Amino acid sequence: MNLLTRTEELILLAVWRLREKAYSVEIRKYLKEVTASYWSFGAVYMPLDRMVKQGYLVSSLADPTPQRGGRSKRIYRLTPAGMESLSRIKKMQKTIWEGLPEPSIEELK
Repeated sequence: MNLLTRTEELILLAVWRLREKAYSVEIRKYLKEVTASYWSFGAVYMPLDRMVKQGYLVSSLADPTPQRGGRSKRIYRLTPAGMESLSRIKKMQKTIWEGLPEPSIEELK
């Protein structure tokens, strides 16, 4: 079984949430908001490219827009394999967290 990395999981979830707005700039912006961390373009582009090759995502070019000087956006969509991977990782995380209390520094003392 091929497990998703945390970055891949976050990107797939962002694509799913953003739907028709799931292009690299919006994905990066959303991840920055959610994680409160800086995401370089490479940190988003490389996993997107890899997950298209793995069959978790498909991409297509949207119609050109005047705001982008007539250039098209590459929109990403989840495939059934991508959705299955998210489902598998969610079930695994639920199982591994089950019965554990909320993480606390006090627990370490």
